[in-house]
Amino acid sequence: MYQSYSGGRMVGINRVLPMFFLSLLFAVIGTIVGTQVPPALFLPLMIIEIGMLLAAMFLRKRRVGYTFLYLFTFISGVTFYPVLSHYMGAIGGNMVMAAFGVTTLAYGATALYAWKSKADFSFLGGFLMVGIIALIGLSIWNMISPLGGTMYMFFTLLGIFIFIGFTLYDVSNIARNGVPEELVPMAVLGLYLNFINLLLFVLRLFGINLGSDD
Repeated sequence: MYQSYSGGRMVGINRVLPMFFLSLLFAVIGTIVGTQVPPALFLPLMIIEIGMLLAAMFLRKRRVGYTFLYLFTFISGVTFYPVLSHYMGAIGGNMVMAAFGVTTLAYGATALYAWKSKADFSFLGGFLMVGIIALIGLSIWNMISPLGGTMYMFFTLLGIFIFIGFTLYDVSNIARNGVPEELVPMAVLGLYLNFINLLLFVLRLFGINLGSDD
């Protein structure tokens, strides 16, 4: 998630990471709750989730607090359940766990490299924004006219590379420059979105390889 941090008392990655892990915990709780949510409520919750994300983008110059962050990740976890249920039925629980493991390993290794190396990945910003636009365009195209096998694989691999790139960009930015204390929830939200989107694309890749996604 593209971010620019300025102003306020600066804090480092050590302050951001515990909040990130807590956001994942709220998402897991939300997913568990999602098993009991009536199907008719998923669409309204998705609309609320999208509305909250748009609000966070427009309110980023103000203070988006921890209550907002954890409520968003909880709702995101609830709305993630139908996706999880789909892939558990399509590729099996063991492969879903394998996809989660691959995502965690890839995300963790990428974040650790960006943190410890303190390499400057700011040059990726423009490429990543173009990549996001391409992903949105391909998503819309897929809704209108489903992508063929080769294009769908390209779309999936592009998504994986884009969100690995965003992880490099965001963690590097925080590790090198810090983040204003009042913007920690926004920084955590960016890291959370990187993880959950990477997981979604890894699940798609597993689905393609096992013949459940076209």
